[in-house]
Amino acid sequence: MTTSKTNHENMVAIDVHVTSDTLTIDISDGRSVAAPLVWYPRLKHAKVKERSNWRLVGGGHGIHWPDLDEDISVANLLAGQPSGESQHSFKKWLTGRKSKAGR
Repeated sequence: MTTSKTNHENMVAIDVHVTSDTLTIDISDGRSVAAPLVWYPRLKHAKVKERSNWRLVGGGHGIHWPDLDEDISVANLLAGQPSGESQHSFKKWLTGRKSKAGR
């Protein structure tokens, strides 16, 4: 049996779509890859306007949401890896959002 290793280095994002429950990235090879938003808690807890404010970074190898300080790499998404952010870090971020909203 032979297997082939996929080279993610040449695959870059060309578009991003975020709904209330799914992150979908259109890839340069013609595929669209989707992941549940629960994998990315910052996106899950974001407002629609914040989710819509993204930009491609690293020539399309990653996506950055400046309002959320969130970065997701295409390679990790293709590998099926959810956010690696610790619960402590996420809770700190979420608490900071709540305190800003209360001002």
